[in-house]
Amino acid sequence: MEYRVEELAAAAGLAVDTVRFYQSQHLLPAPARRGRVVWYDESHLDRLRRIRDLKRQRLTLDQIRRVVERPEQQPLLTALVEESRGGQLFTRRAMAAAAAVPEALIRAAEAAGLLEPAVIDGEPQFSEADVEMARAGLRILEAGFPMHELLAVAMLHRDHVVEVCERAIDLFDANVRKHGAADRDPQAIGEAFRTLLPQLTILVARHFQRTLVTRAMGRLSRPAEREALAAAVAATESARLDVVWR
Repeated sequence: MEYRVEELAAAAGLAVDTVRFYQSQHLLPAPARRGRVVWYDESHLDRLRRIRDLKRQRLTLDQIRRVVERPEQQPLLTALVEESRGGQLFTRRAMAAAAAVPEALIRAAEAAGLLEPAVIDGEPQFSEADVEMARAGLRILEAGFPMHELLAVAMLHRDHVVEVCERAIDLFDANVRKHGAADRDPQAIGEAFRTLLPQLTILVARHFQRTLVTRAMGRLSRPAEREALAAAVAATESARLDVVWR
């Protein structure tokens, strides 16, 4: 069956301008042209329905483009999106209200690269994890840390985390995603990511806590600070880092 653009839009439940926008973004193949009229077919309607379903899964246009061009990547991409944006999404203003922090603080964290919102339909969207990070940052500031110094430390941490994550992704590619690729089910690759990510998070979080506590205790090892050291030892022996995975 063939459709004019108005008929195609109606069948897909979209506005004509939306269909034309998807075509301009190379998400929709070019239609056939006969004379001055362009015609679309069932493959175009299927693609529009596919795009609509992927948008409901909160994929960005760039991610949708990757999926429609390489369908075998969808299980892993979907797993990545679920982990990065699972749960409720917040605008910047809504995130500021939910975290009880000034919107200016959120903008400062964005500018420093500490918060990286997803851009959906041109609007920055933040996740529940971003809200939790903002709340934690506010509690640290309330303890008396100067914001500019805290941001400097956080940016240093960010740079090292990015480098470590890039190497971890290389390991995943080499040992899971690409290893025996001809025999691997794409769905199994996505599931492997879901299984490994919580374990990696626990590993990194516990290592950070142990290193921080050990180094802090080393600073308290001078004789004049023995009482503080004893209190620190008691606190670390009773404390336990809880890493909760949703």
